Amino acid sequence: MTFVKTGLENLLASPPDWMRGKRIGLLCNPASVDRYFRHAGTLVDRTFPKQLVALFSPQHGFFAEKQDNMIESDHIREPVLDIPVFSLYGETRTPTPDMMDDIDILLIDLQDVGTRVYTFMSTISYCLEAAKQSGVNVVILDRPNPINGTAVEGNILSPAAASFVGRYPIPMRHGLTVAELSRMINEFFGIGCHLDIIPLSGWKRHMFFIDTGLPWVPPSPNLPTLSSAMVYPGQVIWEGTNISEGRGTAQPFEIFGAPFIDIHTLLAHLGETELPGAILRPIGFEPTSNKWQNEFCRGFQIHITDPARYKPYVTSLKLFQIILKQFSEAFAYKYPPYEYEYENLPMDLIIGDETIRKRLENFDDLDDVERSWQHGIDDFRKNSKPFTLYS
Repeated sequence: MTFVKTGLENLLASPPDWMRGKRIGLLCNPASVDRYFRHAGTLVDRTFPKQLVALFSPQHGFFAEKQDNMIESDHIREPVLDIPVFSLYGETRTPTPDMMDDIDILLIDLQDVGTRVYTFMSTISYCLEAAKQSGVNVVILDRPNPINGTAVEGNILSPAAASFVGRYPIPMRHGLTVAELSRMINEFFGIGCHLDIIPLSGWKRHMFFIDTGLPWVPPSPNLPTLSSAMVYPGQVIWEGTNISEGRGTAQPFEIFGAPFIDIHTLLAHLGETELPGAILRPIGFEPTSNKWQNEFCRGFQIHITDPARYKPYVTSLKLFQIILKQFSEAFAYKYPPYEYEYENLPMDLIIGDETIRKRLENFDDLDDVERSWQHGIDDFRKNSKPFTLYS
């Protein structure tokens, strides 16, 4: 097995001289650890004594304790380091001038999951904008894309569907690392802050997280395992519906269902060879919170059998079309608000294009729908290539 070193580990191995004496802020959460599970806050403070003066936290909170969207976290004080933790998912989602005035450098060490709707990249983009305004230098400590850096999947976000779950026209599955996508956002989309990168070493684009030798620490409460992160780019669509995505169970996103699902009907219309790289296992489950709390749901667990062939987004869209057609009387969309958007249908924000949602509702052939976004993917690959860092 190849052992990959994260940007955090490479920073600690060779601390840049230009960081000495500077006031440092750190955007992080519980997944910001080295291979020995030591937290970035502790390690940065040890490497740059008395320089770490503030911490920042993304959605779900500094301890990743908040469960769902629009569940805010407060500013707190970190008890060991005795420094403030500024929540960027509370009274504000953008660092304020007061927060930035106290720092010279903003280190960012977040584990992204390679999916457009995961809000950490939106938080980073707001930090880049705030840093540009305040003259703060941003340093990204890179981490692997856990679902590999070669596969790109899904439609490009339409400007009309831009929100906190997607600010820029990128595909659902973007195939970039945190640092690569940050570079693209900063340069291609015109923010223009002073951005430095501490890259990975040993990472290759074909790698899934399991190939890296790094420990998986959940970056948010409902991505507890690598399997949940693998299915997330597709299974996240259920957040815009009354289908349970498994929140309130021990296997969020890996399982899905509702009381009105008939598993035999769904399987009959799916066919036996319609899910490349995955198998659906029929299950029953009872969420302890969120949708269908304490009600028995019928559904499935997605078991990935071949990660290289598995297309999470297309797979879940296929399942969506079957559920919509076969259970239309009971199926329903979730209505606003969703991630601080009060007008657009949450499903449109998640899929990222109202036209795609309507084509799915019209039961257009999914192969044709997939072909329709290929030109956008080709353009994205071309535009993102100058910002890639790894072979």
